[in-house]
Formats: sequence, structure tokens, C-alpha cells
Amino acid sequence: MRIRLLAAAALTMGAFAGAASAAAPTGTQAQGIVDIYTNLAYEGAAAAGTGMVLTPSGEVLTNNHVIKGATTIRVTVPGSSHRYPATVVGYSVASDVAVLQVTGAANMQTVSLGDSASVKRGDSVTAVGNAEGVGGTPSAVDGKVTGLGRSITAVDDNRHAERLTGLIQTDAAIEPGDSGGPLLDTDGKVVGMNTAASQNYEFNGGAAQAYAIPIDHAMAIVKQIVAGQVSAAVHVGDTPFIGISVSDPGTRFCPVDSGLCVDSVVRSSPADRAGIAEGDLLTTLNGRKLVSSTVLTNLLLRSSVGDTVKVGVVDGDGTRSTTSVTLASGPPQ
Repeated sequence: MRIRLLAAAALTMGAFAGAASAAAPTGTQAQGIVDIYTNLAYEGAAAAGTGMVLTPSGEVLTNNHVIKGATTIRVTVPGSSHRYPATVVGYSVASDVAVLQVTGAANMQTVSLGDSASVKRGDSVTAVGNAEGVGGTPSAVDGKVTGLGRSITAVDDNRHAERLTGLIQTDAAIEPGDSGGPLLDTDGKVVGMNTAASQNYEFNGGAAQAYAIPIDHAMAIVKQIVAGQVSAAVHVGDTPFIGISVSDPGTRFCPVDSGLCVDSVVRSSPADRAGIAEGDLLTTLNGRKLVSSTVLTNLLLRSSVGDTVKVGVVDGDGTRSTTSVTLASGPPQ
């Protein structure tokens, strides 16, 4: 069964055809919920998701995959004319958690946080979000907790896999666009952040399988980000940018044993200026073997904007070389 991350790109709406109709949430359930819209300029696309307001000044929690690759981010408050630009404070790729700061906001309503450690199998929950990215009144779907401490491998629209652990599993029929929205207990308190769901549950006996990051874990990452505590798992500030899209080895898009196949290069990006081209194979970065796109991402995030890195390249003719690339500031990974 394929499990999918739930940011809603405009071209992928409707992937959950047959899902149960969502109801409008109560006033308490909708409190502190915002819609998030991003432009992915380097890919010529747009996406949508959900966020939870943590502070009146506009600190917002969402999934990292909701804002991944975003060159612009805007936040809207459902049921109002309030629309704000937002910037990325920091994020954790490994935990799929990101913190945004809304610009120009004040006295925003905030969500009410609960205790995910108290969640039990069989508990009633409600998932609230920006289903299908259509905006307006938030959607709300009820369900039960069907599992705890779950581990999944989820795939996004760009074929990138993400391994997540310790998740809350529910049978709430969440949809694309619900990512970053709250999973609420019966008191209307946030116990999780909706993140992924099975793509073909309607063909699996009709039982939805949805997954949420426990709010206790998400908030632990938030505290690190806000405190500026950079680590191997947490990135804060500008993102080093190389300007390429790659495929992992051993896939139909990259049928080699090792190295990353370059699918595309952003025009005038650091990689483009260094002579890296579509169809090249990247083998190392600063002497470290590139065995997966995840390794590349992690190595770049440990670098800083302005750093010069050494990239091992095999071009279309099979010629090997080492190329110097000076990293620019770019969208979140």
C-alpha cells in the first residue's frame, strides 16, 4: 500500500477520490488554523497545506514537506480577508516539522495544545485542515486512533521517499492539503499534526489509514528551532542551495549502482554556473559518497550559504572530474 505525504499540489488534487465528505469544524476546532500556499518557482508549480498558529505574533507550525522547495509562502486566515507573507524560521527534514513566521500579523488566534503521550488506541479524534487546498472553511473528519508508535515510508509527488517513526495512526479520511493541520482530541486540543495517508485505502476494504506526528515530538523540534539550536536534524536560517533535482541510484530514473542522476538544473544556479548539466552523475560531495538524495540533502544542510563545496561528477561521455560549487541561498529542503 502506497503512503503519501499530503501537501496538495494543484496538479495532483483529487488523488483521494472516494474519500468521505468532510464536515465544517466547530468554532473551537477551527481556532488557530491557517491555510498555507506556496509557489515552487523553480518547478513552475504551486502547492497548498495547513498550519497551526502557536503564538499571537504569528509563529506557525506545519510539515516541512508543505514548504519544501517554496520560493514564496503566504498564509491566509480562513473566514477572513487576512493574508500574510511568511518566512521559514527553521525545519527538520527527518521529523517533517517546520516553523514559519508570519509577517505583519498581530493578535492571531492560537491552537490549544494537548498531550500526545495520553493518546490511546480507540480514542476519538478529529482531523482539521485545508482539504484539497481549496481554502475557505476548514474541513473536519472524525475517526479513531488505530495505532501508536507507527513507522512509515511516505512518498511525495516528486518521488522522494521519507521515513517517519513514532506516528499516531487513525482511520480519519484526510486528504491532500490537510498536511500540517491538527489532529484534535474530544476536548479540541491538538494531539498530533496530520502528515500522511494511504493513497489507495478506498480499495482496501474502505478503511482509511492516516498518520500524524505526535504534538509532543513536534513541539520539541519547534523549541529547538526557535532557540536557534542547529543540529544534524534541525536546520535554522537560510538554506544552502545548489540548484539541481536528482534521482536515487537503482531506480528507473537512475539505473546505476551508485551516484545521483541529475534530472534537471536550475538556470543560473550555482550548479549551472559550475557546469553541471542534466544527465550528469554526481558521485561525491566533499569526498563523501552520494548514495542517496537524502545524503546529499543532509550534507548541504550542514554547509552554509557562501561555502564552496567539491562535487564529483561523471558527465555523459563518462569523463570524471571534481567541480567547485559555491552555495547560494535557496528554498527549504
